[in-house]
Amino acid sequence: MRKAERLNEIVHYLRRMHQAVTAQTLALVFEVSQRTIYRDIQDLIDTGVPILGEAGVGYLIDKKYHLPPVMFDADELEAIALGIGMVGNWTDKHFAKKAQSAYRKIQATLPDTLINELHQISTFSAPSHYKIPWEVSFSEVRECIRRKQLVKFTYLDLNEQLTVRIIRPLALISFSPVWLLAGWCELRKDFRNFRLDRIAKFEKLERRFTHEKDKSLTTYLKRVNEQEETRFKGNDCKELDSN
Repeated sequence: MRKAERLNEIVHYLRRMHQAVTAQTLALVFEVSQRTIYRDIQDLIDTGVPILGEAGVGYLIDKKYHLPPVMFDADELEAIALGIGMVGNWTDKHFAKKAQSAYRKIQATLPDTLINELHQISTFSAPSHYKIPWEVSFSEVRECIRRKQLVKFTYLDLNEQLTVRIIRPLALISFSPVWLLAGWCELRKDFRNFRLDRIAKFEKLERRFTHEKDKSLTTYLKRVNEQEETRFKGNDCKELDSN
């Protein structure tokens, strides 16, 4: 990665973080030395980027700071177009419209040379007959995740057993053609995955939940990574469901 690209990526990375990031973490993420990170941060500060740093704590950036418009290369545009096509085919109409709206905004900022690249894209996501339908509103689930809103629903597991669940919704995960809702289950007092096509009577509750480290998405993902080798060893994968 060239220095100019790395500086740009460092700014984007800091804007995504909600807490201070150490030089050691940045060095690992961008695969450079801590000394290089120190120089990069100083270069950014010297050009007016509002980064605050404290020894032993890390770096924070003013979230009101915005970078100039970013230009894309041909491969990046193709990746974006493919992703938007997949959103259209594998989520719902509301989210698909949002994806298309974002794509139009990107197109509006492109120079003529890159507009021409869009017309030469040869990677597509086609509609699939294998898509598994669900009753729950995909966009409503996304909104509950964003708002940290507890949800309640009836769940039919693979043993055809019905249970009523109240969960902290944490993420929607695609294992095409299956979509999973990952969350902290109040019934099982643990993380669970729920197939969208097996959820019925979905209801968002008035009560919201606050961040708790042991019930967070970060902890969930860490556990998934730790169990990945045993859960998905070779091609012998268990069917994705929760009890």
